[in-house]
Amino acid sequence: MDLDAFAAEHGPQWRRLGILLARPRRKLTAAEVDEMVFLYRRAATHLSIVQSRSPDPDLVATLSQLVLRARARLSPAPGFRWATLGQFFTVSFPGEVYRAGRWCAGVAAGFVGLAAVLIAIVASDPDVALRFLSPAEINSLVEHDFEAYYSNNAPENFGFAVWTNNAWVSALCLASGVLVLPVLYLLWSNVLNLGLTGGIMVGNDRADVFYGLLLVHGLLELTCVFVAAGVGLRIGWAWIAPGPLRTRAQAVAVAGRSAVVVALGLTPVLLLSGAVEAGITPSPLPTVVKLAIGALVWLAFLGYVTWFGALAVRQGRASDLGAFDREVLAPTV
Repeated sequence: MDLDAFAAEHGPQWRRLGILLARPRRKLTAAEVDEMVFLYRRAATHLSIVQSRSPDPDLVATLSQLVLRARARLSPAPGFRWATLGQFFTVSFPGEVYRAGRWCAGVAAGFVGLAAVLIAIVASDPDVALRFLSPAEINSLVEHDFEAYYSNNAPENFGFAVWTNNAWVSALCLASGVLVLPVLYLLWSNVLNLGLTGGIMVGNDRADVFYGLLLVHGLLELTCVFVAAGVGLRIGWAWIAPGPLRTRAQAVAVAGRSAVVVALGLTPVLLLSGAVEAGITPSPLPTVVKLAIGALVWLAFLGYVTWFGALAVRQGRASDLGAFDREVLAPTV
């Protein structure tokens, strides 16, 4: 393609679009707005043609900037609104978690079941724990380390460390979901750690300390991990089995956008979990009271996701991008 001839033929249209974009919005007439829409569509088509046939860097950059400016003028961002934030936490986030509910429940069932088996094996056979830890390390864990872990540091520092660590684990589950195996490895690492520690504590008659501390924050914390892992594995399954009406790229894109919504929504939930672990778990409150607080927070989260998520699904309200924003369609007029 002759770029000079192409630019000479369509250059007046590009310059006219630039002139219209330079004018204040309130000074544009209705006819000029219609003209701007037409020229924007033509410029988008020209950009697509140049990129596909003769991608000259300078011309591509010029047309890209022009098209982006026109699009921003014709569909300006609404800016921050409290209603948008409210919609995110009442529709988008719970809706996406609810839609991935079977994946999350499957991860939870597998995790808890395998952890229970490992705890039983380690508790019934002391030699199993000795393959991982020395007798001195086991004694230190039982007598001091497990309980001291929750109170060795200042609550605010410990809470922040817990929050960032759990957020990192959840982010890894979501980001590596398309590969499947990294998510399974992360889950197995946590199951092994939980099973080994729990088995040692239970086998040494410290089950009350183990469950009395772990369950206070662990109910909500592990639920967040199950959600992240379930949504991450759903991305991997979208790549494996995209369905008859979508390409793999489209299926992964939809699942990936859902994962971004879940990642943002889990951030404050993990912050709450970290606050419970730092402030309630090591507190001098009676164990029954601490367990009641942890269970109440956990049930509140489950109720919130179930109620608002089911409502969003019944009403057909999704958090995904509109069809126009999902892929770039070059106009042909």
